Amino acid sequence: MALPHDDLWPRAGAWPPADPLADALWDAVLLGVPAHRTSLSPTGAHATPAAIREALRRYSPTLLGPPPVDLDAVLRIADAGDVADPDGPEGEASVRSAVAALRERADLVVALGGDNSLTYGVAQGAEADGLITIDAHFDLRDGVSNGSPVRRLVEDGLDGRRIVQLGIADFANSAAYAQRAADLGITVVTMDEVRRRGATEIVADALEIAGAGGGAIHLDIDVDVCDRAVAPGCPASVPGGLQAWELRALVRAAASDPRLHSADIAEVDATADAPDGRTVRLAALCVLELLAGLASRRSAS
Repeated sequence: MALPHDDLWPRAGAWPPADPLADALWDAVLLGVPAHRTSLSPTGAHATPAAIREALRRYSPTLLGPPPVDLDAVLRIADAGDVADPDGPEGEASVRSAVAALRERADLVVALGGDNSLTYGVAQGAEADGLITIDAHFDLRDGVSNGSPVRRLVEDGLDGRRIVQLGIADFANSAAYAQRAADLGITVVTMDEVRRRGATEIVADALEIAGAGGGAIHLDIDVDVCDRAVAPGCPASVPGGLQAWELRALVRAAASDPRLHSADIAEVDATADAPDGRTVRLAALCVLELLAGLASRRSAS
């Protein structure tokens, strides 16, 4: 459906391409990482980066404040397109290389997934020393899949004591993987605790743990942490998950910290979404919440 045009109502997402040969510096760059081949459940997540870009056009880049802030006026934002064939060892190497190159020229790299396997290559490319996941699941499974990126990062040297997992859900994990998280020193914050304590307090604590000792922090936003009514396009979402506003609050709070330099949005299957596109639209709002957090750093400096 064609969207109406209004010169006084600009739309988000009309960001220029990130020319790899230019010397430009950006505040934030989007990168599509349509990983999907190792997913534990059938998924069309490879279609999601394009769907998120389209959904962004339904929103304005304006924070109401007060005073109102136009993100496009205060941030330099670009879009680096998609990594071709990001699955498998060669694909993951391409993801690492692309993210590393963008991080040299951008304060924040936002990877549009794709299933959760992208977290492995994106976090490594960003040289993250700490990890915060907003996810109903541990992602500590054996093997190589969308259920294993956290375990793989630890095995490659990420200190488990600098990993915080927010929103881990009852009846969506096993006792064996809960014990694995404990053995690795991972800080686990259940969904109930997130709700009880609220975004501000929870994220502040998570940032201090993930950021202990310095270095960059990566944020993994697995949208299946949300209630299935909110995120029907996430194969593993369950009834009773977070509401959309709760996820958005967590994302903005995390992105407001200057130690956060990369993030990924994962586990949305655009081909399985509700007819109103609610899951993809929420993913697009997560992009804008990341940018809003980044903008707040600028105003605070």
